[in-house]
Amino acid sequence: MNKIAVLYDAGQAVLSTFDLDEVLQRILGIAHDYFHLRNVAIMLLDQQSRELYVRSQIGWDKGQDTIRLPLGHGITGAAAVKKQPVYAPDVSKDERYFCSAKTTHSELAIPLMLRDEVVGVLDCQSERVNHFDDETIDLLTLFSNQASIALQNARLYSLERQRARQLQAINAIAQQTTAVLDLEELMRRVCELVQDAFRVSHVSLFLREENDLVLRAHHGTLTLHIPQGGRFPVGNEPWASILAGNRTGIESDLGNAPATKFFAESASRVRIPLVSFGQSLGVLALDSSQADAFRDGDLQSLESVADICATAIQNAHYVERVKQLAYLDGLTGIFNRRFFELRILEEIERARRYGTGMAVIMADIDQFKRLNDEFGHVLGDEVLRQVSSLFHQQVRKIDVVCRYGGEEFAILLTQTSAQHAVNIAEKLRKMVADWQFPGVPRTVTISAGAAAFPDQGTTRDELVKAADNALYAAKQAGRNRVCLGVASRAYGVGL
Repeated sequence: MNKIAVLYDAGQAVLSTFDLDEVLQRILGIAHDYFHLRNVAIMLLDQQSRELYVRSQIGWDKGQDTIRLPLGHGITGAAAVKKQPVYAPDVSKDERYFCSAKTTHSELAIPLMLRDEVVGVLDCQSERVNHFDDETIDLLTLFSNQASIALQNARLYSLERQRARQLQAINAIAQQTTAVLDLEELMRRVCELVQDAFRVSHVSLFLREENDLVLRAHHGTLTLHIPQGGRFPVGNEPWASILAGNRTGIESDLGNAPATKFFAESASRVRIPLVSFGQSLGVLALDSSQADAFRDGDLQSLESVADICATAIQNAHYVERVKQLAYLDGLTGIFNRRFFELRILEEIERARRYGTGMAVIMADIDQFKRLNDEFGHVLGDEVLRQVSSLFHQQVRKIDVVCRYGGEEFAILLTQTSAQHAVNIAEKLRKMVADWQFPGVPRTVTISAGAAAFPDQGTTRDELVKAADNALYAAKQAGRNRVCLGVASRAYGVGL
């Protein structure tokens, strides 16, 4: 009866707290003190790998608590497979024995069960041979049942606290993101808030631009494995299935797929589509340095955050469009010089920070004054509009076409080399020269000059001056041509 009383007291002590670490320590302490065990440990089952790992222990030799035993290996692994206690009265005679402490001479492993499922093993070791008699084994088995219930209660309590924290985090994210209307600032803030609230290793934000997803922002502790501003076709997997069905995707183990990693240390990842009013805006990605870090139970909270972020991004897009109205040229409908001056500084800073390069093209309609004098300003304005439209249609969406003044245009090309800028300018030159402008019986041509960061300059003034000088060189060389400014000279291509 004394042992039954001890068991009752032990069970009450184990069940009197919901903190998981405290529960584990009480289980070990009771097993150690009440049952006179020198070495005792709780090994939990990793459902993903189907391995037992040491969650807490007393008395094990240094370094041994890092072991992971597959089911069926060792005395503990055998107990987990059989779902019943396994006893080795003399471990020196048991081939299954795995040495965790040199003082151990007998070992008793008791599975921790919830209903019919094994969640772990209570591993009891003694420095005495044949230390455990039948009565002690029965008592420890009963105690392990109470310990299993305590573990489950602690896990449920921990899950509820996690959900409460997530609800608080969702509310905080909603409050803070709705107050931010600048898109760049919003994306940075979203990544920081989500990473902190959900305690993941890294958060990334990919926005949709035409047929690509572009990495626009990220925050965390992992090493970036792809370039900032990296582009991924939306038709490629896994993006295609995520975006097409607006379906969250969990990848529990990235160890065998290094080519698809965004971050070198990433071991698991969840990707959540950003959808607002039925429109697919992009993907919110969370990475962890641990495998199997994301559970189905986390998805509802994460998807709620993604919905909040999508709405905030949509609002920021709207505000950005409203702002852009102040930067549009009234005649041509493209951006004006004021917008060019803002964006060139941003593009130079982005190119400097990420080493992605950028370029400026300055283009001018040849002999435009003569065209106005011959055919009138109404037709001249129409030529300006059509040239603007040709430029806008032939560059990427991420590039910027501006009316710099009069008949001169400025084009900002992101992530572009000097040679690529020349190729783009030459393409525009040929298109204008081949275009039939209604009401104009002769050919309309342009001249252009290109300059790239950092080859022709590293500041706004250096790049614009280099492109202007190259444009001047193209004019001097006979017009209807493209020149690249290189240091103090320019090379021409074209007619």
